[in-house]
Amino acid sequence: MKIAIVYNRESRNVVNLFGIPNQEKIGQKTITRLTNALKKGGHQVVAFEGDKDLVNRIEEFMPRVVKGERPGMVFNVSYGIQGQARYTHVPSILEMVGIPYVASGPLAHSLALDKVVTKMILQQQGLPTPEFAVLDGPDAPLPDLPFPLIVKPKNEAVSFGLRVVNNEDEMREGVEVIFSRFQQPVLVERYVKGREINVGLIGNNPPEALPPVEIVFGGEGEAIYTWEDKTGQSGRTISHLCPAPIDDELRDRSQDLARKAFTALGCYDCARVDMRLDDAGNLYILEVNSLPSLGEHGSYLVGAHHVGMDFAATVNRLVREASARYFGTPEPPKLDGKSVDPPTHVFAFITQRRDEIENRLKEWTEIISHTGDPIGLQESVRRVDQMLTGLGMRPVPELTDDPAAWTWETAKGLQGGTLLVGHLDRPVHANLPTQMFRREPEWLYGDGIGSSRAPLVSLEYALRALRGQRLLRRLPLGVLYYTDEGRDARYSAQTIRAAMAQAKRVLVLRPGNVGDRIITQRRGQRRYRFTVEGQPLRPGRPSKTPEVLRWVFEKLESFAKLSSRKQRVSVSALDIDTERLPLLLPHRVTTTILMTYPDAKLADAVEEKMRSGLDRRGPRWELKLVSDRPPMRERRLNVQLARAMERLAAEWEIPLTHESSVWPSVAGLVPAKVACVCGVGPVARDLGTPHESVQRISLVQRTLILAQSLLTELGK
Repeated sequence: MKIAIVYNRESRNVVNLFGIPNQEKIGQKTITRLTNALKKGGHQVVAFEGDKDLVNRIEEFMPRVVKGERPGMVFNVSYGIQGQARYTHVPSILEMVGIPYVASGPLAHSLALDKVVTKMILQQQGLPTPEFAVLDGPDAPLPDLPFPLIVKPKNEAVSFGLRVVNNEDEMREGVEVIFSRFQQPVLVERYVKGREINVGLIGNNPPEALPPVEIVFGGEGEAIYTWEDKTGQSGRTISHLCPAPIDDELRDRSQDLARKAFTALGCYDCARVDMRLDDAGNLYILEVNSLPSLGEHGSYLVGAHHVGMDFAATVNRLVREASARYFGTPEPPKLDGKSVDPPTHVFAFITQRRDEIENRLKEWTEIISHTGDPIGLQESVRRVDQMLTGLGMRPVPELTDDPAAWTWETAKGLQGGTLLVGHLDRPVHANLPTQMFRREPEWLYGDGIGSSRAPLVSLEYALRALRGQRLLRRLPLGVLYYTDEGRDARYSAQTIRAAMAQAKRVLVLRPGNVGDRIITQRRGQRRYRFTVEGQPLRPGRPSKTPEVLRWVFEKLESFAKLSSRKQRVSVSALDIDTERLPLLLPHRVTTTILMTYPDAKLADAVEEKMRSGLDRRGPRWELKLVSDRPPMRERRLNVQLARAMERLAAEWEIPLTHESSVWPSVAGLVPAKVACVCGVGPVARDLGTPHESVQRISLVQRTLILAQSLLTELGK
């Protein structure tokens, strides 16, 4: 499991510093021991300060999960940075953003930190606690309680400001110090002379009480555990006796009181209840520590050690208790290929490899393979071949056209099965800046990450999940990759058509659209090269021959007017290049015209109108069709396949729906009797720009959907 230790030590990374500062810090040695202990338990561990950047750090370390996938967890040892109810700050943030964590929630921490509220609850529950009063100001009337008394801040921990007072003057002095230092009311309670007994608790419903621990004070002074004692500044020696030298009846009573106090305040997972034992054998609860110290010499660990739990065992036991509280079982069930059903195994295989999947994606983004980069493309093909043959798939020579397209198939063959189609080139201009891989909480960035890399990694791990169950070889499946998407699949189209004709269904590994959408219909796209050549003209000289550039602009405007939203046709100019002689106007203009269309007959009609609008009496012109990407028609088979995938996604509560798209893909090459869905890859945005990115959660979600979809076909 991924575990983030969240603590407060040095950071003051907040918007403003004001209010009551935290004077309680966790030691670096304890943080290191926690990290090592959790790693010993097999967890992946990081440690963060609990400041204003906490959510982003945690989300980057353990991003959103899908239904059924166990999220990471926070091991919370944070005391807060400033303000009231400091212990509640980090748990409240974690509650808000939906991150499981070890130890009590905000409510229990707030009750335990408020010593007056704690004592009121204890009294209400019939649990013994010393008589008390509250002073709201330094000049408040003194309570009618017999000396000696204890004074301490109402809302602090670890014995801050704790002091025994024996008369009115000492009380006034102690109260004045607390008000000036902590700016809060003062709790005054009867001082119980006797012994200090601590009982640690671990677990829930009910918690297990550890053996009572007695704190022994060596040296002068009252037998109370002060802040100076805890920080080694008192000059006294403090030792622990465990189990406390008390009879069985007192032991049982102390543990019973501790459990009841734990339950009364609504604590979770762990706590330490501090008590006093007077000479008459009466126990009194002083306070409940909802975040017991895990320092090396703390009484909580002393009690745990006595029952056979060292530091690592104690820490990992707390993780298991929190896991059981959140998820119902302390640990995920062990996967056994013989006893776990294939869908569960596939789910576990993919979700337990999040970091591995993202690291593989990083590796792929470091391989630059723009459409015009033969070396990068050759290396990409080599790696894909290595990956697929390593999974037991074999090349299909008759469906391979090096250097444009390559096909592999399982032992069962492609015929009548599923064909997965993707491209390895990044269809952008080679001058576009290369983007290095980086992570954000919700998005992953990198070169070609959305257009080709994320779909490729999704494919790999879906196939690996099936191979782990020895199912891949039984599946009729083919994989085709091509390398000329940036050239409109001009050279690979024939091979792609031939492979698609053998399949029963085709899944095109283009990126999914933002909004968790897959594609069942795409427009076709035609590119034309419009070349116009006329006479070189001097600027300002009258001529019966029209200026070439002006004439081209007029025709481009007439082309644009052929666009129709109703007919879903658009005609646009993409770029213009001019040629001219020195001191003369352009005499040659070349323009790329882009037409998108839903139907070939309609495209032919629009093209005819374009040609008929060109005047033969003007400059010489040529309108040449450069490429034609046929549309992906929305057939019933496509919609049925998309809805089947949506039903699979719904089982894992993964959002998925289908739509149509303006942009073309090789899905337009699919024969009429073959079902096809495009955009099966992870959701991406800003394709073809320096900000291209893929949604992190979608990387796992789409891999799951792809694997489960293939598994369903195997069942058929």
